[in-house]
Amino acid sequence: MARSIITKEPYRIFQNGEEVKRTDTVITSLYHLLPDSDYMILVEDLHGVTVGSFAFRTDQESFTLDVREFGAKGDGESDDTVCMQAAIMACPSKGRVLIPEGTYRITSIFLKSGVSIELERGAHIRAFTDRSKFAIFPGAIGSMDQELQLGTWEGDPQKMFTGIVTGVDVSDVTIYGEGSIDGAAAHENWWKNEKVMVTAWRPRLLFLNRCKNVRVQGVLLHDSPSWTVHPYFCEQLLFCDFAIENPQISPNTDGIDPESCRDVTICGIRFTLGDDCIAVKSGKIYMGRKYKTPSSNIHIYQCLMENGHGAVTIGSEMAGGVIGLIVGKCRFSHTDRGLRIKTRRGRGKDAVLDNIIFRDLEMDQVMSPFTANAFYFCDPDGHTELVRSREKYPVDDGTPSMKRFYFENIHAKDCHVAALWFEGLPEQKIEQIQMRNIEISFAAEAKSDVPIMSEGVNACSKKGVFVRNVKRLVLDNVRIEGCEGELFELHDVDEVIR
Repeated sequence: MARSIITKEPYRIFQNGEEVKRTDTVITSLYHLLPDSDYMILVEDLHGVTVGSFAFRTDQESFTLDVREFGAKGDGESDDTVCMQAAIMACPSKGRVLIPEGTYRITSIFLKSGVSIELERGAHIRAFTDRSKFAIFPGAIGSMDQELQLGTWEGDPQKMFTGIVTGVDVSDVTIYGEGSIDGAAAHENWWKNEKVMVTAWRPRLLFLNRCKNVRVQGVLLHDSPSWTVHPYFCEQLLFCDFAIENPQISPNTDGIDPESCRDVTICGIRFTLGDDCIAVKSGKIYMGRKYKTPSSNIHIYQCLMENGHGAVTIGSEMAGGVIGLIVGKCRFSHTDRGLRIKTRRGRGKDAVLDNIIFRDLEMDQVMSPFTANAFYFCDPDGHTELVRSREKYPVDDGTPSMKRFYFENIHAKDCHVAALWFEGLPEQKIEQIQMRNIEISFAAEAKSDVPIMSEGVNACSKKGVFVRNVKRLVLDNVRIEGCEGELFELHDVDEVIR
């Protein structure tokens, strides 16, 4: 099954003159390269025509430490946690910890700065699910004049089990290879009574806290206890050419959730899971107001999102804001929504969404391609009058804002519910929605569902464009086929340009 976007035809890859691989994916990886060595890569089509070439030199490497030499069994039964951790901690800077073929049972392993981890083909890390085996990160730890955040759950500092793979304050780390990391979650263990905290909140498959320059490439991540990859107050991250697979009925198993992170690249990844594929966050009310750290400069491209609630979601825990998000050249298939924005009153004045760009996308069987919801009703306070009321409230320190959104060169076919549903606050209208070269068609047998999770919004199907509380709406070459009822339903839109 494809890991990312498929090319129109296969290609041959030559490494220093020798063919090493054939590929039909836009982003593909090469392995088994020697350190500190020169390579020339040549790419040809099947007719022998050169379509690209480049030269590079691999990084130096100090040592390679094999976890088997540290006592790891890899027999699928023994607890290899301590042995693998010993190899990681003993590895010098710019070294590599090698995990060869086998199945390694662990609870949590912790990353170390300057150390890479390679999972060879046939190497599988499989987590235990016994809660008593896991360490616990407390939430906020206070001192005389500062606070340390370790555990977190849905935007708040709360105690959580340490991730299957965990990094705290580490830098210059790479996790790569052709193996897999299996959270081993099921409805008999981690997914049972998922909304109840049992000792601590469920662990992530990969949790990064205050890390810098971390790269993940190639490995398969699957059956995560909760969010699969959760970078938290991190920077300079690359997630490239791998797959995240969780069952469609698994709870809170988001794919990648950067929270208050900057300079993040997500490319060539295939998502199929039970919640949002990518959810960009920046803390709930407390964290957003205290640290005022938005998620910023996030680039997502050449990804395949299959299944899930939203292909790319912003919020709802985004009290610190999201600034500068670009999604391009991706394919969304059978997700509930393409873009899914979730916010509401109380998120705060720092909850600013601005410069959100979607371009060059293909969508297939997406229920609602574009949604923005300023009345999102989840959490205990979600059904209060403050959240659900469509009346105009005074703008105060609790009022979030949505600013500029751009959509360009997007084709969505066989949609079901609504083409576009953007609803801002009456007291803080969305500043601008700009749509250019958009084609949307509905499935012949369209399903009915709610386009956004908000009180007063009923299930519908084949609905066109619904926009409420927007200052400026630009519709340039927007074509919608198969809509039933009014094509454009606009309320309290100050300026419309067609």
